[in-house]
Amino acid sequence: MPELRRDPVVGYWTIISTERSRRPVEYKPDKISEEAECPFCEGRELRTTHEIYAIRKSVPTPDSSGWQVRVIPSKTPLLVSDQKIARFGEGIYDLMNGVGRHEIIVESPKHSHDLDEMPVSHLEDVIAVYKERINQMETDPRLQYALLFKNHGQMINARQLIRHSRSQLIGMPIIPKRVKEELLGVKSYFDRRERCVFCDILRQESSEGLRVVYQNDAFFAFCPFASRAPFEIWILPKKHSADFGRLEPSDFRGFAETLKTSLAKVRVLLNDPPYNFILHTAPYRHKKKDAYWKTLEEDFHWYLLISPRLTHHAGFEWGTGIHINPTSPEDAALLLRETGV
Repeated sequence: MPELRRDPVVGYWTIISTERSRRPVEYKPDKISEEAECPFCEGRELRTTHEIYAIRKSVPTPDSSGWQVRVIPSKTPLLVSDQKIARFGEGIYDLMNGVGRHEIIVESPKHSHDLDEMPVSHLEDVIAVYKERINQMETDPRLQYALLFKNHGQMINARQLIRHSRSQLIGMPIIPKRVKEELLGVKSYFDRRERCVFCDILRQESSEGLRVVYQNDAFFAFCPFASRAPFEIWILPKKHSADFGRLEPSDFRGFAETLKTSLAKVRVLLNDPPYNFILHTAPYRHKKKDAYWKTLEEDFHWYLLISPRLTHHAGFEWGTGIHINPTSPEDAALLLRETGV
């Protein structure tokens, strides 16, 4: 029988409809489009925009070979950095110019070398670069939020695929509505109970064990109770922390192991599906705003969302904002736990 489940953080609802359930082998990726020539491989540095940061083995010269992780500005940025913020209106409509920053983090010099295939030591370098670039963007007083995300595999309507592991980081002069909803949700929970909702989720999920995918001493991966996508995974630090940018180097390995294991399980179980991962972290706090910041250090808890793209939205989802998940998170977690990597 279908079941409506409410997320305890933001309050969205999900329909868990196991009558529509499919076995993992029945989730088939869309037909792969033709792969374009890759500009991100080692030796092709001059085909990209100029390097702004890199971890290198020895050669210190930018835009040359010998790098491990490389950061470049996007060739087609969603937001641009060479302007001052200008806000204005047209009648009832509010506008502002497209100020921000858009960076590509190329995670390996090797082509078709995905995160779960990299050694943990290399993945630690990738995580160090994530942290460094997020913290570097924080020095720009125009920016209020930085979104780190990854698009892996064939996405809908993609004409050409470049299968080279990379993530994107976009610094914005606004706090996105989805982030504000989360900030308000965790603050409301904290105001009622004087506890972090994510810490409570960790305690309950650890105690019940039904939705656990993987854990080590420092990090916990699980399928959330109201998963909006089949085989959705959240990775949380066990120690309370609002900002990914404050992650200690001593925790890089634990996070790397958890991320690598989670992605490897998704790849093996679901035949390397397309997925997104999105880092949910606290906004920058250049200006104190009582509405959000009063208890933010105590009420917010950063996490990484991994969302396999196995289903498509139709009229019901677009009309209601309610997602339909044909695989219960308990079944998904069990299958992921049992998947050897």
